[in-house]
Amino acid sequence: MEVNIVGAGPGDPDLITCKGKKLLEEADLVIYAGSLINDELLENLEAQKIDSQNRDLKEITQKMINATKNGKKVVRLHSGDPSLYGAIVEQIEILQKNDIEVEITPGVSSIFAATSALKTQLTLKGVSESVIFTRPAGDTLKEDKLKELSKQQTTLVIFLGISKIDEVVKKIERPLDTPVAVVYKASWNEEEVIKGKLSNIAEKVKEAGIERSALIIVGNVVEKKGYRRSKLYQEK
Repeated sequence: MEVNIVGAGPGDPDLITCKGKKLLEEADLVIYAGSLINDELLENLEAQKIDSQNRDLKEITQKMINATKNGKKVVRLHSGDPSLYGAIVEQIEILQKNDIEVEITPGVSSIFAATSALKTQLTLKGVSESVIFTRPAGDTLKEDKLKELSKQQTTLVIFLGISKIDEVVKKIERPLDTPVAVVYKASWNEEEVIKGKLSNIAEKVKEAGIERSALIIVGNVVEKKGYRRSKLYQEK
């Protein structure tokens, strides 16, 4: 007996993996992550579909346990890739205690869709060789490390922070002319890209009316300036 945890990708229904799509089509029960999942992925499925929004961990896992033990094929559908802020480990722990194994099918993270929208790289030779993924403090996180992490002078990707854009900007200890991009609903039809600097990005985001479903990317990779060619493309 097993449950398949599947990454749905960033939004564009064509960006789910072939394996993920096959598992969806074969499922008897799909528990999906609410409005974070594109409705097009759920259309024409024969499976029973349950929105996990506003349901607690106990209720969600119990539905998976009951269906699996009744011989049903179960897919737990997470947005993006389930390994990034997907809260899957706590689900896995409960399932395994009930003798149910878990298989994970990775998905395309929203950060990669956002980078594609910006037509840049997260790592760029001579600009940034590393990437930090983080999030600000909120209802489920008492204290963040934004101030300390921002000092590393590398590409900084901030999830779940757009509703706190003023607080986020104040915590980032970098020059005010540091490039920043905000990508709203990366890969969806509603995708929107806003570029600015630490000094004005909060104002631009507010003017655009964006309050959720957006990533914040901080660093010089946003503007793609000052990079060096990789050895692969150097002239001989």
